[in-house]
Amino acid sequence: MLSIPLTILLVLFMALSIITTIKKRKLAGATGHKSALTPICFYSIAIVAIIAFWFDLAGLISWVLIIILLGLGAYFTKYLPVK
Repeated sequence: MLSIPLTILLVLFMALSIITTIKKRKLAGATGHKSALTPICFYSIAIVAIIAFWFDLAGLISWVLIIILLGLGAYFTKYLPVK
């Protein structure tokens, strides 16, 4: 009953967050794909979690995928620009 409004909120806030991330990357002068991999991994975690929720796939595969994406996102933070 509450899953549809929460999914809509997640998609809305994710879209706003992606737009904000793109604007901040342009302001910081970040170019290239390596510095974008951390946000991509973190947004992918949200997408995997919502797909697992909607299709009842919250098993071992989705959890392992989330942990791998979290590790990759943490690894690629070394490519983020330093102010």
